[in-house]
Amino acid sequence: MAHHSRLHLAVIDVPAHDHDEELAFWRGATGHDLPGIPQNPEYHGGMLPGQEFGLLVQRLGDGEPRVHLDFHTDDLEAEVSRLEGLGATRVRQAPQWWVMRDPAGLPFCVIKDQGIHAGNARRWD
Repeated sequence: MAHHSRLHLAVIDVPAHDHDEELAFWRGATGHDLPGIPQNPEYHGGMLPGQEFGLLVQRLGDGEPRVHLDFHTDDLEAEVSRLEGLGATRVRQAPQWWVMRDPAGLPFCVIKDQGIHAGNARRWD
């Protein structure tokens, strides 16, 4: 099915005990405030000014530090199916996104985003 998607965010996943130090590092490294997101307090960041790409620092409840990428799409099921066709696997579904793994086993997310359209994303037929 025709839909649009784009690689949208890099997410730095950090255990809670390292979060504040990691956030301070990425604020300094990027030169941006990376504010908290009130509706999701485990996240800090957003779109980087002057770029069409964003950065989030996510506080984990547990787990090892890592970086994962987020795809945003106007059609969640179509994009997840497209990526499965390339070798990705579904891990866990949330209300507006899927956690997936690429062929090497690295995690990434696919997120439903009503702001994705022909003007800011690639069209897939």
